[in-house]
Amino acid sequence: MDPKNKNFKGRAISKPPKDKNLIYGIHSVVEALHAGKDLEKVFFQKNLKSESARQLLNELHESFTPISKVPVQKQDGLTRKNHQGVVAFLSPIKYFSVENLVQRLYENGRSPFIIALDGITDIRNFGAIARTAECLGADGIILPNSNSAQVNGDAIKTSAGALNHLPVCRTASLPEALSYLKNSGLKVVGCSEKMSKTIGEVSFNDPLVLVMGSEGAGISEQVLEVCDEIAKIELLGNVQSLNVSVAAGIFMYEVNRQRY
Repeated sequence: MDPKNKNFKGRAISKPPKDKNLIYGIHSVVEALHAGKDLEKVFFQKNLKSESARQLLNELHESFTPISKVPVQKQDGLTRKNHQGVVAFLSPIKYFSVENLVQRLYENGRSPFIIALDGITDIRNFGAIARTAECLGADGIILPNSNSAQVNGDAIKTSAGALNHLPVCRTASLPEALSYLKNSGLKVVGCSEKMSKTIGEVSFNDPLVLVMGSEGAGISEQVLEVCDEIAKIELLGNVQSLNVSVAAGIFMYEVNRQRY
């Protein structure tokens, strides 16, 4: 072993994991934004108060980039380089805006079918939903900036590459994004086992947003208020719950059954 990689007691020094999508330093992150790169997440050091840091923070908010305020030790665990209090990960995909996606779908003569995910943080569930959505002809997925799974290499692998083909939108406020879609002519349908109406009683022939919530908390109250209808999957067994990716697949199949 290289003696440079040992401490004074001769023990091996662990190195931060390498990631080709990792960038660091205020200038580097600013340049990535100005070059049109999408950032998956930015770790911003707490109490960073320089003018350049403030300007970068404003640009990150304007681009709907997820930001996590962290102690410097977190960033030092990601890189030993001079990160200046800012460490970011480049996104492996290009994000769409909700507005541009809907406009493009209507211009192409599509009756939009979009999946909105509220509080789904598990990479495997997210990847599985994206895979099913792409296979069953969904037009895109909407994710909130916070409390959501990241679109990273693991997510793309779990989706079997579907995330390379399926448009993904990020939004600072999912209720506001859904309200915009309602005003654009889309029907917002939520999935909840607490409802009495079943999916067979809901019409999915209109332009549609299908909302899926987390397995633990379900759809948030703020999002439920925006929904036009809320329905459940009728279960016949003793276990009265489904994995969220399985439930999403059943809903999407019902959408296709009614439409085609």
